[in-house]
Amino acid sequence: MQKFWRFNKEKNILLLIILLGFALRAYNLNWDQGFHLHPDERAIVMYTTPLHFPSSLDEFFSQNSSWNPHFFAYGNFPLYLLKIAGLAAGNFDPSFSSYDKINLVGRFMSGIFDIATIFVIFFLGKKLFNKKTGILASFFYTISVFPIQASHFYAVDIPLTFFILLTLYQLVRFYEKPSLRNSILVGVCFGASLATKISAIPLLAAITAAITIDFLLLVAKQPHKSHIWFPHVPRFLKRFLFDGVIILASTAIIFSILQPYAIIDFSAFWRQNMEQSQMTRDPFTFPYTLQYVGKIPYLYELKNIFFWGQGPILATLSFLGIFYAMFLILKKDKQKKWAQEAILVVFFWVYFFVVGKFAVGWMRYILPLYPLLCLFGAVFAMRFIIPKINLLPRYFSSFIFPFSFFILIIWPLSFMHIYTEPNTRVLASEWIYKNIPPNSIIAREHWDDGLPIGGTISYQILELPIYEMENPLRENQIYQTVQEADYIIIASNRLYVPLQRLAKNCQKWNLPLEKCSRNANRYYDKLFSGELGYKKVAEFENPPTIPLFNISINDFSADESFTVYDHPKVMIFKKEEKI
Repeated sequence: MQKFWRFNKEKNILLLIILLGFALRAYNLNWDQGFHLHPDERAIVMYTTPLHFPSSLDEFFSQNSSWNPHFFAYGNFPLYLLKIAGLAAGNFDPSFSSYDKINLVGRFMSGIFDIATIFVIFFLGKKLFNKKTGILASFFYTISVFPIQASHFYAVDIPLTFFILLTLYQLVRFYEKPSLRNSILVGVCFGASLATKISAIPLLAAITAAITIDFLLLVAKQPHKSHIWFPHVPRFLKRFLFDGVIILASTAIIFSILQPYAIIDFSAFWRQNMEQSQMTRDPFTFPYTLQYVGKIPYLYELKNIFFWGQGPILATLSFLGIFYAMFLILKKDKQKKWAQEAILVVFFWVYFFVVGKFAVGWMRYILPLYPLLCLFGAVFAMRFIIPKINLLPRYFSSFIFPFSFFILIIWPLSFMHIYTEPNTRVLASEWIYKNIPPNSIIAREHWDDGLPIGGTISYQILELPIYEMENPLRENQIYQTVQEADYIIIASNRLYVPLQRLAKNCQKWNLPLEKCSRNANRYYDKLFSGELGYKKVAEFENPPTIPLFNISINDFSADESFTVYDHPKVMIFKKEEKI
């Protein structure tokens, strides 16, 4: 470790990358001005703040323990981390341990976890390839848009990505030197991954690959000379069983420590995870998953990585890199690296094929693959692009490298523009308090964050249950509410985009009529055209904007979760006075 911290050119560059990563991830963590506008983060905070450690062992092992969050949509480990970190921060400011600001502690933790991920990417690239590849891979991840955005939320996906990547790194080390210590470390990292989110289960494929690949290599090297590899079978089986048992045992122990109530309160753990599993198979399970009806598996995930998660240039390198990595593991003159790279490639494809087939496609589901995409993108660039640039005349190559850096960095900076402005829901609320008289009747949609937020002026709030509009009684209720209201507020595209999309593609997707949202579609058509008697009087949006050129990027076609939290489009409609 001391040897690592002796500075040289590569380490100076890595330090600059880390500083850049921290700046991008720490900038304006209070992007919602204290209003808790990320629903998943808000749920985590709500289940975290009441926690306190039990006073006795009997209480600890009770399902009603004060340490049991009774919330298993995510792992409990991130909740415990947030609680402990909040209590520590509360020594400096008590509000950091309460609902008011503990989310900021979580967001800072997300940034730290993602910085740690950058470090692991470097060490993984260095171990499998060389220092320059590790540095380039860490830079690619540092400037990837979606990890930057996700680091501004505390929604477990950033810690999950770190623990999954750390598990893969330990698997590579385990393959290089199988030992009791390395087996335990693999189990510890895997257990922490599962306690963060149960979706880390595809790591089992990589663990199995790491244990068995040595034997497969023996067969691959000498497939027709059984007398060479056959004597290794007993040794392999003994190692397979021993290492496998150690890894599984340490995984179980760590998981039990970090998420004890998955065992103590198993019925609730099982029920909630089955609900989440059902959601991944049926987009009609919850109203907010209707956006995924008609989702094309795998292509949807690739589209979001290409346009938004990494950007077209970096994503192209990453996609080419993963196929180049598959080519590398088949090269016969690279037998040692074959196994190490195969561990990563096996996990990548297993995870991608499992998660990409889900009926729902939140962008955060694919986040654990971003480090591997960046690593293999760096491998591809180091093999095919950078050598060609180095062959150019020096005056030309000295221009190409800064220009390439500018082209790559401009994409994440465009999205950082979002955090240079107040949140659109906050701006809309300020407009409402300035322009809408007290006691006015405001109609707003259910299943979305209601506006206005903050302030002391009171309004009469009516709810529009648009998701239930196929029910004639609900439809009549909605139109009656519209007649009574003075203003209609649409706080995001969460409802109208998927509902109109369902209606337009009903026949194409062969949906039953009750799921086609035709009544909701007609309602929105009437509202937007002015037929309902309302006129749009205000609109608030804050799209990504290319710096220097001030060119807005239309990300309206991105996954809803990419826009709806930190820069939703807000529309306010006012009832027109009759003449």
